[in-house]
Amino acid sequence: MPEHDGLMRVFWPTDIATSDLPGVIVGWRNSGLDVVVVAVLDHVDPKSVEGALKAGILLRGAPHDLDRIERLCGHSSMHVLGVTNPESAPEGKFIIEPSWVLATTGPSLRVPKVKCQVASSVQTISFERPIPNRMQYISLDPMALALADKGDPSLLSVSDGSDAEDEKQERRHRQKRRQLVDKLKLHSVVKHAPSMKDKALSRIVNQVNWAWELEHLMQKNVSLIGTRPKRTLSVSERVVEQATTMRDDAILWVWDKIIFYVFPIVRRIFILTLVSHRAAAEIFLMILEWRLRPSSPALKDISATAQQIEIRLQQFCYWPMQYVKLRLRKNDWASVTTSHPDYIRFYNSLWLVANDVIIGIAIGSYIIDNAGWVADQIGLLLRQYTVEALHSSIEWLMGWPAGLKLNKELALFLGDLFLWVIEYWSSCITTLQPLLPHIIWFIGFSSFAGASMPIAMFSDLVSILTIHIYSFYLASARIYHWQLTILLSLFQLFRGKKYNVLRNRVDSCDYDLDQLLVGTILFTLLFFLLPTVVVFYLNFAVARMAIISLKAVFDTMLSCLNHFPLFALMLRVKDPRRLPGGIRFELRDTQDRLKLDSNSSIAFSSHPPTSVIYLKPIPLSFTAMFHQYFQMGNRIRKHYLSPRVLFCLITGRFVPPIHRKVLYSLQYSMLPAKRADIIQMWDALNSLPAKKRPLGIYPYGKQFINMPSLPNGRRANGRRGAP
Repeated sequence: MPEHDGLMRVFWPTDIATSDLPGVIVGWRNSGLDVVVVAVLDHVDPKSVEGALKAGILLRGAPHDLDRIERLCGHSSMHVLGVTNPESAPEGKFIIEPSWVLATTGPSLRVPKVKCQVASSVQTISFERPIPNRMQYISLDPMALALADKGDPSLLSVSDGSDAEDEKQERRHRQKRRQLVDKLKLHSVVKHAPSMKDKALSRIVNQVNWAWELEHLMQKNVSLIGTRPKRTLSVSERVVEQATTMRDDAILWVWDKIIFYVFPIVRRIFILTLVSHRAAAEIFLMILEWRLRPSSPALKDISATAQQIEIRLQQFCYWPMQYVKLRLRKNDWASVTTSHPDYIRFYNSLWLVANDVIIGIAIGSYIIDNAGWVADQIGLLLRQYTVEALHSSIEWLMGWPAGLKLNKELALFLGDLFLWVIEYWSSCITTLQPLLPHIIWFIGFSSFAGASMPIAMFSDLVSILTIHIYSFYLASARIYHWQLTILLSLFQLFRGKKYNVLRNRVDSCDYDLDQLLVGTILFTLLFFLLPTVVVFYLNFAVARMAIISLKAVFDTMLSCLNHFPLFALMLRVKDPRRLPGGIRFELRDTQDRLKLDSNSSIAFSSHPPTSVIYLKPIPLSFTAMFHQYFQMGNRIRKHYLSPRVLFCLITGRFVPPIHRKVLYSLQYSMLPAKRADIIQMWDALNSLPAKKRPLGIYPYGKQFINMPSLPNGRRANGRRGAP
């Protein structure tokens, strides 16, 4: 698509003040036929406005560096794009250039009527300006609630080398799919190169985000264009000035003393206290992340409580860095949107921690007040489901379960072995029963650190108090797997085959008669003993799966308490424009506008073909907000409902629980992959700017600053002269 095809795009803000008076259109000119309107200045001359734009008069008093505008908007200065309502201007006031935009505006026109002498057709793209003071903005891409180094699941790595096999397969599958897509791109027959207008879209989005702030700044300085007479203060105004100066000077002197002497001391004490706590947190983090060997799991990978403490310490280490970044945001233009996602992440984590503590205080108060009753109920449940239910199921298997004829001797042997362990475990539980109320009281006291702490402790308590079931599952699975492996080997013996370990295949083999006879006897014996082993294995496998499901419920609750997008949901309901999810161009019906314009007395002699398009921001979808929860559910499904896991259950192989860091990586999505060290935190805190004077305190007094303007547009102080 060529750049100059006669189509002119005019981006026009719908919320800009319009009237039927003549005015000057100011904005960005991205090309000869591609303009973005920022402001319409009334009662000024176009030549004076162009000179003021080049001299920077209209941007005088800018709160920050003007080079920032050039870097983001792509132009060193704005230009005069055209005029509005030129027929209403006196004859000879406007010298219209061919490239100017001529627009008709008025209270009766919903959309301005635009034409240009060099354009054969016009697209009026209307948009509603984002208000940067409310942190509104538009974006081509959806806002990322997770950090940039956590957005791609392929970047997730488990440093202990115990990554789940399904995660490795998923990464390999993702890599193959990416390579296939790259090959398809190489063999594409038709590939349209992006035009200049397509490439300018990202720059136009930035210009739209800057429109509101720049328009207010230019409207504030529009009175500086042209010469105005000076006026000295009147007698009454001098009396007011002298009366307010002494009071404000005293306030200013006291505030300066606080800023220069008290505030630096308080700030240094606070920084030293924060750094000392950061050093203590680093020590605890090193303990939680310590590994006996590189392949060994860390404490945080084994215990849910250790993982929860590690997450809170990681947040404590990251919060000062987030605060510094958000504090430095005040030293930049409000239209700069790079820190808005960090703002949402920071306050979302604060809200989650605050809600966690509030819920934890309520839960902890209940547990502490009823520690004895809670301990009795937990002891009753443990004895009922981990001792008595298991004891009765084993006794049932020692007989004829469901009419199934088992090997009585083997069933009695296995049953007596498991029952002896259960009796020993029951005696241990009975011995520790008096300590259970104290353990429950400690768990309730930990709730004051948040509701996530007792949930994590209960998860670890379930793991500890059901360790005998885990041992039974391992033993029965190992026996069943060994027996099944021997049966498969003996079956290969009947076929005259043998498994070749070196070549990983089945080869032919000649066996002697005595080998075949012994193999037949062993195969028959093991085959008839197999049902007895299978029923014991299934009993403990079902119990193990039930415990894993219970722990999955606990871990899901922890994920919600640590990562739920509460602040983002509130913004999505309150102000969706603060959560951009992209943009959409909607073609508006122009028939109503043409009928309305045909009755207007102000019209051009000729009108090019015009289409009205609305640039509509798309808020972030709820699916994108809960994307990582869907990803967590998908990982659970792929791990426990996959054919590989079903094959492991059938063959008696060990089914490992999904790795904690792989499953609950969304809890770390708001944290950086590598935390800042103590030196970086010290440098960041000391880089904060010094405290400034309040905006309402000036050497000449507040009443003097808020003095109303005179009819000639100047303050009543006689100090501002002609530019």
